[in-house]
Amino acid sequence: MRRYGPAILLTLVGAAILRISLFSALYLRYVQEALRPYLVVSGALLVGLGATAAVATTVRARSERRHDEADNDADSDADAEADNDADAGHGHHAHGGPRLAWLLALPALALLLFPPPALGSYSAGREAAQRAAQGVGAFPALPAGKVVDLGVGQFSSRAIYDSGRSLSGRTVRMTGFVTHGDGEVWYVTRLLVSCCAADATTSKVEIKGADPLPADAWVTVTGTWRPKGKLGTDSAWPPLLNATSVKQVSQPTDPYEKR
Repeated sequence: MRRYGPAILLTLVGAAILRISLFSALYLRYVQEALRPYLVVSGALLVGLGATAAVATTVRARSERRHDEADNDADSDADAEADNDADAGHGHHAHGGPRLAWLLALPALALLLFPPPALGSYSAGREAAQRAAQGVGAFPALPAGKVVDLGVGQFSSRAIYDSGRSLSGRTVRMTGFVTHGDGEVWYVTRLLVSCCAADATTSKVEIKGADPLPADAWVTVTGTWRPKGKLGTDSAWPPLLNATSVKQVSQPTDPYEKR
């Protein structure tokens, strides 16, 4: 069994990648949608390499058995002893290796059977307040309509940097997960990514006029912007929203916003 270790590891890793990218949308917990083709190709290649390695190992094992049988038929004790020593040494170097190497299979099995969840309030809470590297200026006008759907990051940028005050008097709706501050303070939060979960940054909006929900609950909040602080400064962050409606919802398929 040990000689098939590399083939099994390759196959497990490839199957885990295909499980989250080809047969489900779980890959969106870790990377952006545009990277899906690369994941599918990588997973398929790893499974193919694993199958190739397994076939090559089987062929080599059969060849070694035939060689051993031929040595036994030679009826030469000295030659048989030398060959056995050589075969034993070859087997040790080619098929041995530390048993701890099998621990490498655990991450692949975990991803295959129990994919970890998307980043949530714990990750958001570890990050200090970070604002976009941009100056104060006018933003494009918001689309017409009674209620405007905005991402948490879009709302935050307009609230903090928009000199045109495009949010004034507009009813907006946004979706995110709940994080808590001091006392009864709570936020609608979203993680923004450029490439994958590893580069995620936090954007959040403090909710006023509604009772807090449990941390990590996903909610859709409707309300109006409450101006706060001087534009472009720390005093304007995090922005405030006077909530008129808070509805608990399921986590979206893609839990991240694009930065």
